[in-house]
Amino acid sequence: MSERRIALTVEEGGQRVDKLLAQHSLLSRSAIQRLARDGRVRVDGAPVEPAYRVRAGQELVVDVPPAEPDLVLRAEDIAVDVLYEDEDVVVVNKPAGLVVHPAYGHKTGTLVNAMLARIASRTGRESGRPGIVHRLDKDTSGVMVVAKTDVAQLALARQLQQRRFAKEYLALVWGDPGETETVVDAPLLRDPDDRRRTVVRAGGREAVTRFRRIASWGGGSDRRALLHVRPVTGRTHQIRVHLAYARFPLVGDPVYGRRGDTSGLGRQFLHAWRLSLRLPHAGERTFTAPLADDLRAYLLSLGAPVWRAPLFAEVA
Repeated sequence: MSERRIALTVEEGGQRVDKLLAQHSLLSRSAIQRLARDGRVRVDGAPVEPAYRVRAGQELVVDVPPAEPDLVLRAEDIAVDVLYEDEDVVVVNKPAGLVVHPAYGHKTGTLVNAMLARIASRTGRESGRPGIVHRLDKDTSGVMVVAKTDVAQLALARQLQQRRFAKEYLALVWGDPGETETVVDAPLLRDPDDRRRTVVRAGGREAVTRFRRIASWGGGSDRRALLHVRPVTGRTHQIRVHLAYARFPLVGDPVYGRRGDTSGLGRQFLHAWRLSLRLPHAGERTFTAPLADDLRAYLLSLGAPVWRAPLFAEVA
């Protein structure tokens, strides 16, 4: 089934775009909101948010992707490093190369399949994402929490929405931002011309990322810096896009990185290092995923010193 398009001319202004579309299509408002946040709802050719209020005479277009067939979730014997487990959650150190949940092109061999083999969770089965509260890109390694019950998933989802998940990443970038902390506050939107990318665009969803340098190596165009990154929000590809926007693209990033990247690294240097949150029964906890072996080896290949900075000692 191919993508279909809904197009109409607004006759009466003042309504929210999601409400208007729900009245003139078979789509639910929640579905329309997801499409809008993916950049698939346009007014006069420009992507808009669900709350945008239309004006009479405007042209409204929605591109609806084909529905995916229902996924049959199967438990699979996939080795995953478990950092912590209790009656509510499993905290894992996700390896690079492992997709988080089944989707088009990745219907098996995911973290969800691995978790189904380990726990008897029925959380979110109908969505193909049982227990998944947040996610990491396929080639980003590091700490993730997976809910085992509906109660745990709801509690964690609320913390995430209220920005009470403290997520910390390690990133190696081209360039050197200096010693002062940098804050990138730039709205993000799915690229309407390439659905696989996210772009900084006025009218996109709020996105804020903080980062500071831990250490740096090299000089000139080969200078690289290891950053401690703290995303305030959690948008798709947020760290990768914001670092590129700040002119410090991730080393090894094939999508947002430096053109002709000759680093020799097999993936983007991005690692979800530490996660702090409140568990339903275990209270406030902080979990750390050691820097992945391939990333550690790459730093050593640069001639990294003996982990002199205090935070560097923690990373080591």
